[in-house]
Amino acid sequence: MGNCCSDVAGGKTAVGGTASDHLNSANGPNEAVDNFLRSRGYNGLFSQIELSFSASGLRDRDIVSKSDPMLVLYERGKNGALKELGRTEVVLNSLNPKWITKHTLTYHFETVQELVFRVYDVDTQFHNASVKMLKLEEQEHLGEATCALSQIITKFDRSMTLDLHSEDFTRSTQSQNCGKLLVHAEECVSSKTTVEMTLRCCDLEYRDLFSRSVCDPFLLISKVVEGGSHIPICKTEVIKNDLNPIWKPVFLNIQQIGSKENPLIMECYNFNSNGKHDLMGKVQLSLMELEKLYSSGQGGNLYLSAAAGHNSPNKMLKGRLYVEKYAESVQYSFLDYLAGGFELNFMVAVDFTASNGNPRLPDSLHYIDPSGRPNAYQRAISEVGEVLQYYDSDKRFPTWGFGARPIDGPVSHCFNLNGSSHYCEVEGIQGIMKAYTSALLNVSLAGPTLFGPVISNAAMIASQSVANGGRKYFVLLIITDGVVTDLQETKDALVKASDLPLSILIVGVGGADFKEMEILDADKGEKLENSSGRVASRDIVQFVPFRDVQSGEISVVQALLAELPTQFLTYVRSRSIQPSV
Repeated sequence: MGNCCSDVAGGKTAVGGTASDHLNSANGPNEAVDNFLRSRGYNGLFSQIELSFSASGLRDRDIVSKSDPMLVLYERGKNGALKELGRTEVVLNSLNPKWITKHTLTYHFETVQELVFRVYDVDTQFHNASVKMLKLEEQEHLGEATCALSQIITKFDRSMTLDLHSEDFTRSTQSQNCGKLLVHAEECVSSKTTVEMTLRCCDLEYRDLFSRSVCDPFLLISKVVEGGSHIPICKTEVIKNDLNPIWKPVFLNIQQIGSKENPLIMECYNFNSNGKHDLMGKVQLSLMELEKLYSSGQGGNLYLSAAAGHNSPNKMLKGRLYVEKYAESVQYSFLDYLAGGFELNFMVAVDFTASNGNPRLPDSLHYIDPSGRPNAYQRAISEVGEVLQYYDSDKRFPTWGFGARPIDGPVSHCFNLNGSSHYCEVEGIQGIMKAYTSALLNVSLAGPTLFGPVISNAAMIASQSVANGGRKYFVLLIITDGVVTDLQETKDALVKASDLPLSILIVGVGGADFKEMEILDADKGEKLENSSGRVASRDIVQFVPFRDVQSGEISVVQALLAELPTQFLTYVRSRSIQPSV
């Protein structure tokens, strides 16, 4: 999960690998190690995007000469407040400026990053002042525009032309032509450069208070930031009972680190199932120094820091860290595939089983509040759809229900939410919402909870797209209030679907015990096997209980979508599919 790990298929595809098989779960993700990483600030994928700007047809506000424009970039928060990100230089005497100043920002797939662009005519008396010191209320507003960052980076040439409008545009019935703004996005090359390393230690020493002889080492790699604090960026797998471990390759994105000269802390821990891992030694080295160790065949000495408050030097240890392999490569990124014509197609399946409760009563999970407050199903649809809609050009979403009895019919485990017997698509997120509320009036809640039919339906659409040469990747959102009843049939459908361009996001709503559901998510359990023993070719399921995230800092969208770029890259790279760039 995240940017880097030693799982060749999972970790490598996150930052630029090409491995296609990861069938052995013996050294798979370890929840205790992952919790340890999260407690120390470990985060998911990101890319650095550089924005450049030009405008045409700006309004002329100067009497003697033309306007002297400057652009100010903002990001709008969830509360609607604007945060200024940066300013360009002032271009003198121009209605068609091409600004030299560019702005770099971090792209987060799992959130909607709404950008606001405002163009000002800077008064002559301020031309010698730093743009950072200019008071914007003293400058004349020439026009503004807004869009989501995802709208720009999904364009074929990563360029988007926006109409500039006046400040009071939202309150005015007529649009005033204020010119046009061209925004171009470029992914920083360092976002694509990946270092592959095979690391080993020799002569590790381990003693504890209980004279435990077993040593289960793993490496944690952190970058050193200003102030001396450490930010974890990578971990290896745990190797059982070995004082001379050789770990699987790790893959580091240079963008994560900053540069090859920046120091890295390599810490070797002895794994404990309670999450309190014992530090066995560490060494501080940059990528450049690690490359030199590889070239020379020498090792770096591990040490333990002196106790706080002591002036004694660090304790040098017998153990050493060696670099068995060091290689750099540039890979196509997630954004390259989007710009090359790939789309993410959104699908939804809603649980209409009777355990949700009578929709007419306020304690039902399907209750439609007259005040307009959305229920858990509506929130999940809205929040996930709000992000994914920008990656789907026609915004026509297949939408199904399951576990209900249509009027005068038998229980259906996959029916078209729009009521049609011929087609399953609806128009936009509002179309999903309308179909959902309409279905509540036209079906009787029943059961049991079966996932197999809706997964098979989604897989059939994905399979047809592949057969037709489509450059589409499908994302199925399943929202449910209970544990799946057809567990083996669901596993069979998931193993089959793992070969297709499809990911499945499952949101559990309500107070049910979803522990069994985590079996479907390979991050939290064993690799999926079908009834004949075949193992899923890749992890395509992400599960999250809605109650776990709705009151915390991480939204349900971020928790669900964090792994989607990695799952996408695993699929295209395992099949050597390249973007049209």
